[in-house]
Amino acid sequence: MPVFKVPFNGYSVKFSPFYENQLAVATAQNFGILGNGRLHVLQLGPAITERASFDTADGVYDLCWSESHDSLIVAAVADGSLKIYDLSLPPASNPIRSLHEHGRECHGVDFNTVRKDSFLSASWDDTVKLWTVDRPASVRTFKEHAYCVYSAAWNPRHADVFASASGDCTTRIWDVREPGSTMILPAHEFEILSCDWNKYDDCIIATASVDKSIKVWDVRSYRVPVAVLNGHGLCGEEEFAVGVDMSVFVDGLLASTGWDELVYVWQHGTDPRAP
Repeated sequence: MPVFKVPFNGYSVKFSPFYENQLAVATAQNFGILGNGRLHVLQLGPAITERASFDTADGVYDLCWSESHDSLIVAAVADGSLKIYDLSLPPASNPIRSLHEHGRECHGVDFNTVRKDSFLSASWDDTVKLWTVDRPASVRTFKEHAYCVYSAAWNPRHADVFASASGDCTTRIWDVREPGSTMILPAHEFEILSCDWNKYDDCIIATASVDKSIKVWDVRSYRVPVAVLNGHGLCGEEEFAVGVDMSVFVDGLLASTGWDELVYVWQHGTDPRAP
């Protein structure tokens, strides 16, 4: 399948949860350090075409699709804001909402796949915030981390449970019904950049760190990791690949983007760069 070139460095790519041939890409100029951003919505076919794009004054670090409205996308922006776009409206009418409560860069967003009406934002101001699309202000702020929060991820089965990954070397498990975090995993000795839940076992979570390892944990017994995966290093890519997503519709189909300003759509077992 063809490759799509974007003008800025890629940061995140996500397939639509409604349409198998649609995906969105978050990009930032100058590797996200300084400059503009752009959100791209791409259509897959014999060639990858652009359905829409939205410019931002600052880089876009992450995005998530709404789980209840097929045209809504939430973008995490380097100025600390969250911008909500509606693809059913013309570009001049977007964004339909700009939510600006975070004090520093907003680095991650995740939509609740169970309740489908709420999403999380993770920020370098050390907090995670809970939002709903129809409210102009956050529902709640979760502040326990001692350093930047890079990622927040909802549990795939429990509507009130999520995890957060932070530069303070911990991953915390939260229940929105509780006043504070319910579990603290001192998962790595270096910054934790990402976390994600096993989609088939809601007690298993993976954490990824700048120590180049991925650790797998069982939250029912978390004194030691279930597995430690070492092997990451500087690979043969021209630049860092920083965003990847797997299709929920097509088995083996995944998309990736990176600082090389390219979006690849891969079928497992094939190389999209091959002629």
